[in-house]
Amino acid sequence: MSDPDRSAPDRAAHDRAAPERAVAVSAIRLMQGVVYQETDAWDDLVRHQGAVRDHFAVVGLEVVVDDDEGYAYLRTADTPEGEDALPRVIRRRSLTYADSLLLVLLRKRLAEFESAGDPGQLVLTHDEIVEMIQLFLARSTDEAREAHQVDASINRLVGMGFLRQLKDRKGTWEVRRILKAYVDAETLSDFSAKLAEYAEAGAQND
Repeated sequence: MSDPDRSAPDRAAHDRAAPERAVAVSAIRLMQGVVYQETDAWDDLVRHQGAVRDHFAVVGLEVVVDDDEGYAYLRTADTPEGEDALPRVIRRRSLTYADSLLLVLLRKRLAEFESAGDPGQLVLTHDEIVEMIQLFLARSTDEAREAHQVDASINRLVGMGFLRQLKDRKGTWEVRRILKAYVDAETLSDFSAKLAEYAEAGAQND
């Protein structure tokens, strides 16, 4: 028979440890990358986001939780005016022209998808992605090299969490909505104007 005087403190300690563990797990998941609504970590992150925010605020990081889009991520907090900026904890990624181009084209396609009111997630095939980006790449007679360039960009965007390859549909990717946080509306508008110029110039050179 258990000792009731001993079990009560044990239960109290367990009750304190459970939230602490949830906060720790949520922090680790955020450090590993974007946390999505469909993952196991989402509920704990939302439930304890106050404590998670406090945890990262100490090292100059901000926790962004978008309930509508269903994702959360870390970004470097703004430095108050007059204070020296903290060293960057989140490493900037070096993107090639093709990477940046594909990012903006995917963001544009995502905006069109949402404007049309289509349900679910935006899913694109390999051929659709290639067709979308080829118009803006420099003309090349080396088709194998061009295909490798596009595939390399796709793989890098998968690694960054902007694309997710569907396991049950080979050669098909879901465009993740976190892309909207990376490429904002103003950037999209500015780049879209440049894309139109590139496309027009390319048509004139054909």
